[in-house]
Amino acid sequence: MDAAALELALDELFDQALVHHGYTDYMRDYELIAYLTSDPRTGIAPTHRRFLFRNCVEATCRSTVHPDTWQVSLDDRLTTHETAADLDGFVWGVRWQVLYPGASIVPNSAPATRWSQAIGLDFHEVRVETNAHDLTLVFSDLTVTDVPLGYTPFTVTGG
Repeated sequence: MDAAALELALDELFDQALVHHGYTDYMRDYELIAYLTSDPRTGIAPTHRRFLFRNCVEATCRSTVHPDTWQVSLDDRLTTHETAADLDGFVWGVRWQVLYPGASIVPNSAPATRWSQAIGLDFHEVRVETNAHDLTLVFSDLTVTDVPLGYTPFTVTGG
């Protein structure tokens, strides 16, 4: 996948909702499931879209939630939206994160260059920023597909 096609695909993630991320059940590829919406006036129906980062050789996830917020967000009742009412802290139970500022290609990536040389495929490094996580992925290809309502990460296998 060339950089222009990759950037075009990543643009879809800007200011959308991340509802899942992690390695697939076969643990080679990394997936992001995003809930994409448009202005209701467009008539475009919301959809769940799977961004499958194929041959993901590096995945780093770091919390962007401030330590002061973490400190008041440890209560397990915050992991369920219904039980989080009237509690202070980050409500993990909303089960999504804002993809803002979204995803971007890391230019001149040393890890991507190193893997490209070692494996003989073009590799890319992408940074995905949300309101709660900062992800960095090094991978060789990206496929984007719509997934059905009710999709869970382990209902689809393969690319």
